[in-house]
Amino acid sequence: MKHEVIEKNVGLLALLMVFAVSIGGLTQIVPLFFQDVTNKPVEGMKPYTALQLEGRDIYIREGCVGCHSQMIRPFRAETERYGHYSVAGESVWDHPFLWGSKRTGPDLARVGGRYSDDWHRAHLYNPRNVVPESKMPAYPWLVAQPVDNSHTDTKLRVLRTLGVPYTDEDIASARDAVKGKTEMDALVAYLQVLGTSIKNKR
Repeated sequence: MKHEVIEKNVGLLALLMVFAVSIGGLTQIVPLFFQDVTNKPVEGMKPYTALQLEGRDIYIREGCVGCHSQMIRPFRAETERYGHYSVAGESVWDHPFLWGSKRTGPDLARVGGRYSDDWHRAHLYNPRNVVPESKMPAYPWLVAQPVDNSHTDTKLRVLRTLGVPYTDEDIASARDAVKGKTEMDALVAYLQVLGTSIKNKR
């Protein structure tokens, strides 16, 4: 009889469904906050340098995150192509993290060190120069555009409040570390550090 009441009352049924899904979700999500594997950095990981951090912001600004995931799933087809699967400990200092699932282009989680700086520069300037079939847009303005360092120290300071272990010295030297650098320099520096905390296992 009680089931009939619930099934005939759409509002009550929707409310109870939301309640059930919420309880189920909480039982899966809450324990993750207390597991070291999800909230402690992988061994040997270092926070982004000031230049790499500025490069990450350029990566987000230019929409790279919309076409490239940074999340290798633990399947053979993925690990054979991209390398070791992604682990949460690699992203604990990323705010926001950039795992994603959209792959118009290849996953970039392990791209660090796979190509030379010159290759990345040529690829970003005009992707067709190195990958003739590429659909990726060109970013030639990055070569001439200087990095805006007016807020670099503030970015590091804010990230330190979120748990990233930046020192006072890191923050004090942040502006000088990117002074005179181009946005191309910053983006390449960011790409070259991706995935280097865990050695690529092919």
